[in-house]
Amino acid sequence: MRELLVFSALLVAAFSRENFVGHQVLRISPADEAQVATVLALEQLEHLQLDFWQTSAEPRRPTDIRVPFASLQAVKIFLESNNIQYSIMIEDLQSLLDEEQKEMQRSRSVARSTSTFNYAAYHTLDEIHAFEDMLVLENPGLVSKIQIGTSFEGRPLNILKFSTGGTNRPAFWIDTGIHSREWVTQASGIWFAKKIVEDYGRDPAVTAILDKMDIFLEIVTNPDGFAFTHTKNRMWRKTRSIVDGSRCIGVDPNRNWDAAFGEAGASGNPCSETYHGPRAESEPEVKAIVDFVKAHRNIKGFVSIHSYSQLLLFPYGFTNTRAADFEELNTLAKAAVDALSSRYGTQYKYGSIITTIYQASGGTIDWTYNQGIKYSYTFELRDTGRYGFTLPANQIIPTAEETWLALLTLMEYTRDH
Repeated sequence: MRELLVFSALLVAAFSRENFVGHQVLRISPADEAQVATVLALEQLEHLQLDFWQTSAEPRRPTDIRVPFASLQAVKIFLESNNIQYSIMIEDLQSLLDEEQKEMQRSRSVARSTSTFNYAAYHTLDEIHAFEDMLVLENPGLVSKIQIGTSFEGRPLNILKFSTGGTNRPAFWIDTGIHSREWVTQASGIWFAKKIVEDYGRDPAVTAILDKMDIFLEIVTNPDGFAFTHTKNRMWRKTRSIVDGSRCIGVDPNRNWDAAFGEAGASGNPCSETYHGPRAESEPEVKAIVDFVKAHRNIKGFVSIHSYSQLLLFPYGFTNTRAADFEELNTLAKAAVDALSSRYGTQYKYGSIITTIYQASGGTIDWTYNQGIKYSYTFELRDTGRYGFTLPANQIIPTAEETWLALLTLMEYTRDH
């Protein structure tokens, strides 16, 4: 009977969700700048409906593109005719998503406390909100929930505040899930929240941090997009705001900040995955953080967590001009990456955004750094492309565990400096 119910639930979900049968993810390896330009030009061919998962403007750095079944032949012929090398990273995206849904159904249960919550599974927005409420209820002297705003579709923008008392203390900010399809980030955020309350008073490192600093954690930074990934389109990246004069929906919230807004590295096309929006801070999800940071005025460290690629990045993304604190940020990034790799041997690259991946304007940590938050970083979590945004649930806890060691390194340094 249980198997029949699971099958029925999957059948209903299949008819309501975007289908990715036959979609492949191609890893493209341009050999020179001319080939890079040729590959990037594909993004302008909207009729192909290509989804750039990972982009590089440098030769010999891979670009990963999800190609719908109907466009596969045309894209492969185009690449081959231009002598551009490629490989197939994901043979059939829908097969991975089907397995993901089956695993969610198998692991689904109603948690009565954060001790029985399943941290090794992906969860819906409602389940995450329930977890946050349980964590606050169980730890009233350490954790509180603050609503900093409301999303475009009216959902609460919640942050968890971990504090041992006092007002307007120095603080460290962490957000996950600003790009909604990057599910391992929200899942890691849940794990971080539980780790903080478990370790305070037991682990000297966490105790020393919270005795001097508050920690703010926004687990679902883009709730409208996240809800949409669970109900309609698993590959949705942007917000869900309506764009005047366009049939396309949403803005890339990591191109919407007032840091070289609208310049190179963001798109003015509302149908693009990197559409910057009609104006800086047009998205309530971004504006809520901006207002909170400005009102607080004592946030000393800021980390925005993404996936995938296994990178630790710092400003700038919009310019080749080095940040004033480049050497310190680079040294600290190396220490954090070394701490991360000590757990499972996972290898991360690190450096400024523009030199490590690509040029990007209107990004989160460029804005926070320009606001005087020196220790501003972005993570790109596991993996390097085998699964991309469909990282299996059995990698959630290992990903969170190793990332936590890097976060501890960043928080301890921020506290001491």
